[in-house]
Amino acid sequence: MNDTPWVTASLSGDQGNCVEQRRHDGMVEVRDTKNRTGPTLRFTDAEFAAWLDGARRGEFDHLVSGD
Repeated sequence: MNDTPWVTASLSGDQGNCVEQRRHDGMVEVRDTKNRTGPTLRFTDAEFAAWLDGARRGEFDHLVSGD
């Protein structure tokens, strides 16, 4: 798969309190928008797909404040 530009979730708006993702060198990379030169997490397709599946199923909803 080809590399992509960094993308940020539309729900984050202009607050700067979010993460952004991209595909780079065959991995999915995730970084903090407040520290774009800081560390970047890298995930295989299988790892990121497992996380997305859990998010879709609501497995992480308890991590959001107020829930």
